[in-house]
Amino acid sequence: MSQGSQESLDSQEKQPLLQQLSPERTRVTEPLVCFSINLPEALEGQPIDSDNQHIEASHNNSNIDDEEAIFSNDTSERKIMLLQEPPQAHRPISNCETMVHLLKGNIGTGIFAMPDAFKNAGLLVGSIGVPIMAVICVHCMHILVKCAAVMKKRKGDHFMDYADVVETACQTGPAKMIPYSNFARKLINLFLCITQFGFCCVYIVFAATNFEQVVAHYVPTVTLSIRSYMAIMTVFLIPLCLIRKLKYLSPVSLLANILQTSSLILIFYYILQDLPNVSSRPAFGSWKTLPLYFGTAVFAFEGISLVLPLQKDMRTPKQFEGLTGVLNTGMVTVSALYFAVGFYGYLKYGEVIKGSITLNLPSEDLLAQLVKLMMVLAILGSYAVQFYVPMEIIWPTLSAYFQSSRSKLIAEYTFRTVLVIVTFCLAAAIPKLDLFISLVGAFSSSFLALVFPPVLELITFWPNVGRWTLAKNSLIIVFGIIGFLAGTYASVESLVDAFST
Repeated sequence: MSQGSQESLDSQEKQPLLQQLSPERTRVTEPLVCFSINLPEALEGQPIDSDNQHIEASHNNSNIDDEEAIFSNDTSERKIMLLQEPPQAHRPISNCETMVHLLKGNIGTGIFAMPDAFKNAGLLVGSIGVPIMAVICVHCMHILVKCAAVMKKRKGDHFMDYADVVETACQTGPAKMIPYSNFARKLINLFLCITQFGFCCVYIVFAATNFEQVVAHYVPTVTLSIRSYMAIMTVFLIPLCLIRKLKYLSPVSLLANILQTSSLILIFYYILQDLPNVSSRPAFGSWKTLPLYFGTAVFAFEGISLVLPLQKDMRTPKQFEGLTGVLNTGMVTVSALYFAVGFYGYLKYGEVIKGSITLNLPSEDLLAQLVKLMMVLAILGSYAVQFYVPMEIIWPTLSAYFQSSRSKLIAEYTFRTVLVIVTFCLAAAIPKLDLFISLVGAFSSSFLALVFPPVLELITFWPNVGRWTLAKNSLIIVFGIIGFLAGTYASVESLVDAFST
């Protein structure tokens, strides 16, 4: 190949990057990242020939903001570097890594509450309900991914989160929705914060309840209330939540995942032994407790906020969708685990099942007590990661009220501490693990997972919406709203009854 054709080919390969550096372009289709990320996959890790891979920047591009990129002259090449993020932050992840992240993000405390959900629905109804709930929730995830792809083309952004997609859909959809675009964005962020803080409250109750059982068995002379154990958990949580960088939480998250996976394996070891006959458990619970089943199931399956960030970080984002794509494969695995723990856990322990199946493990068994302690440590680490999400939404707005860096740092540490204490107060106010999970799932998770996605699809493709799509989305919206109303009412009523007795 001649030198002229080689230079032409190199120019075409670098053109998307150069277009981003043009001040006239405000909408881009590729992220401004370290140059090596934009190389073909086959060339990753190979040295760049400075003779053929140089970048020619014209004087018209000299007004680029120094905070976004800097040009540094070197004897062999001119490099583009981001000041905000290191190149490692942009390393695309494989399908396998995406699958692991998807599993970790969806398997939390909800899986240990599934046997209690089966108790509220009955063995047969619970077995039918889990696949139905899984299909609806995963379908809503696909709706979000599909609408995000449309919004990216309309706006020209490389990545958009849940709130960005909803806001852009309102801005570019029906004329009547344009004035509500900012409100829609705030509404999504509000429910995200409520859901995440709800998870944090559940984690405090979960950790305190399991720790109380261990202490009560080995040190029976200690007679502390459950709220006292919650306060002890909070003392350890505050330093963890003062960590401001997500990368520093990675070891904590890794340890939490290892402990949680080990605990889940040991739980299967216990619940699969000496199982009674299926006929010994009722096929249907009661109409009064069925909404509690809905709340717990939605709480368990609410991982819709993960799908767009995971797809964005993939090396091959198109393989996230599809019948055998990463999303379907991962969620089928998650659903199978939820079903197995719920079915066999309720079959094993029946009506005496508690809010977390870990609380039903034999107290006299050392291995069972070890499972509870491992889950306490895992939940403390998971709390810090879940806490990071609402902080990223709330704090940037509040930080604008502080001028100096020192005042911002002090204010942020204070704000983080106060929020942890607030979650402790909420958890202490409702120390019933099973009812708290159902309440959080019915009140906030139902909107994020079931109501907003079909509404988003209607806004995105309006008025070119087919009858089937309109009917299907209307049914999902009605199902989500009924579940929200019935689940919230049943959870509050059960909490009132629990505190009045």
